[in-house]
Amino acid sequence: MTAYAYNAWYPLAWSRDIGRDIVTRRVLEEDLAIYRTEEGSVAALEDACPHRLAPLSIGRLQGDAIQCGYHGLTFDCSGRCVIAPGMARPPESFRVRSYPTAESMGMVWVWMGEPARADRSQVFHLPEYDDAGYSVVEGDALLVQSNYLSLADNLCDPTHVVYVHQSTLASAGREETRVQHERQGNKVVTWRWVIDGPLIPIFEGLKDFGGNVDRWHYYHYHAPSIAVIDFGSARTGTGAPEGNREDCIQMYACHFITPIDQRSCVQHWLCIKNSPADPQIDERLRSNLRLAFNEDKRVLEAIQRNEDKPRQWHRIHLGLDGSSIKMRRIVEEMAAEKI
Repeated sequence: MTAYAYNAWYPLAWSRDIGRDIVTRRVLEEDLAIYRTEEGSVAALEDACPHRLAPLSIGRLQGDAIQCGYHGLTFDCSGRCVIAPGMARPPESFRVRSYPTAESMGMVWVWMGEPARADRSQVFHLPEYDDAGYSVVEGDALLVQSNYLSLADNLCDPTHVVYVHQSTLASAGREETRVQHERQGNKVVTWRWVIDGPLIPIFEGLKDFGGNVDRWHYYHYHAPSIAVIDFGSARTGTGAPEGNREDCIQMYACHFITPIDQRSCVQHWLCIKNSPADPQIDERLRSNLRLAFNEDKRVLEAIQRNEDKPRQWHRIHLGLDGSSIKMRRIVEEMAAEKI
């Protein structure tokens, strides 16, 4: 069973999906009732009234408090019971848990650990998200019926691309391109370059280089559940591997993973590109990325089904697994040390 790292910021939902209606999300096997206050901040409460365990999410908002839909107990944003029918003043013990939240990059984030340790300055934010030289293409909240660490393995692994994503992200004949990786604190960086090759399908039509390109992939995995893939192309021989990327296509594929339970997670994804927003181009890009991530979903869910079967099985490791091994070790350390 996967041990969870609780003291971390987890993606909860797209900001666009949270309003004045109560919605529910499950994170680390805990059910939350979520809504916006009248001032616009996001409240997240344990989704169970302590009276009979009726879900608060089937109740109704009274201002910024939730009234339980069974017997009317009402809880404010801090989780304190402010109204209990038949009682002049509810005891302090009448409480539900409240979870700290924040917003960044179009996402609502939630802190699942000790509230006193929730530092909103540490919520993930990529500077390019606000850079006028880039534009943002928001994607989906993809339900993947797989343990979130299997998806994390995938997002630390450039080598699967040529086999899984032949119609979107791969170029043929590059199976043996060298992959490098290193640990940087609680992050793993995995990278490789493809020199003097064709554009990948997803880049076709975005820029005419008049020939082959030098292509990079840098996978930044921030444990426990954030992956940012910096990938792009520049004309072959113009110095991109040495740092000259003045004339290039560059994208950041951001993956914010919500672990639901041991066998399911939600993959929130968006793309940041160094070109202006264009409705037609953006929709084509969104469609192609959606195709690519559904290709991963198909493989990962099949793996989960096999893992759930009773079998005599000993996992073998390849050299390409080094990055994901480092990632899983960081998550284990965070869970064990409660950092």
